[in-house]
Amino acid sequence: MSWMPDKDPVLGDKRSCDALELIIVPRVRDLGDGFSVRRALPHSRRQMIGPFIFFDQMGPVQLMAGKGMDVRPHPHIGLATVTYLFDGRVMHRDSEGNALEITPGAMNLMTAGRGISHSERTPMSARERGGEMFGIQSWIALPQEHEEMAALFEHFDAATLPVVEDAGIHARVIAGSAFGQKSPVGMVSEWFYAEVLLQAGATAPLDADHEERAIYVAEGEIDIAGDKFAAPQLLVFRPGDRITVTATTPARLMFLGGAALEGPRYLWWNFVSSRKERIEEAKEEWKSGRFALIPGDEKEFIPLPEN
Repeated sequence: MSWMPDKDPVLGDKRSCDALELIIVPRVRDLGDGFSVRRALPHSRRQMIGPFIFFDQMGPVQLMAGKGMDVRPHPHIGLATVTYLFDGRVMHRDSEGNALEITPGAMNLMTAGRGISHSERTPMSARERGGEMFGIQSWIALPQEHEEMAALFEHFDAATLPVVEDAGIHARVIAGSAFGQKSPVGMVSEWFYAEVLLQAGATAPLDADHEERAIYVAEGEIDIAGDKFAAPQLLVFRPGDRITVTATTPARLMFLGGAALEGPRYLWWNFVSSRKERIEEAKEEWKSGRFALIPGDEKEFIPLPEN
């Protein structure tokens, strides 16, 4: 996905308990053709949660036959993108020659490192018949020692990710460890990510073991310590307390977080780095055409923003 900053909405929600540090109401951004995203991170009061520096909800949107999502080729440095779908399909292509259709429940991890370009489009088969699109894309900022690593693409089918089912809970561990299970996804820093589906009345714990953690309410409504939170909201918690979530309606949640990085990051358009001069270098590299082209998607690209 491609990014530029927007103003945050005025927040009016109250804190639910001592452990709740911040409530973020995602801001809506229209990407054209009736396709919009809800952006929770970065936020004016919180740049990262663990290494999560970007968090976008895509849809839900009903794509008409003949229409689709078209995010033209664009560059990244210093981060890893995580694309996770609840519904719909996305065709991923990148400058390393990878071309793969992302399906619901799969984990798509593209580590940009010193530089990669990619495109994200609705596959032709899905475009012809139309259908719903719904999912999350997040960016994981890389530790300083790995910011310039070689670009890497990894894909994990839904069947390869651990699933926990018990008493109204269906949870898939996308990355890291949660609910006593560990994902096979390799990581260069400590972070965790899980999709949690709760039936009405079911409860789920958010472990206190992680330094930074949050819950994104993608669908439905939950209760925490007597206060209710409806989608879409990102709930950021202080460390140390075990949190219990109860679904008041059927709910879809994303549990996320991890260890804080060494310090803040510079973030401009699609570039993340601990060094401001590296951002300037990446701007010039994209503007002058020094990023590699994407096989099968060479004709279009997103120009470098003017501001």
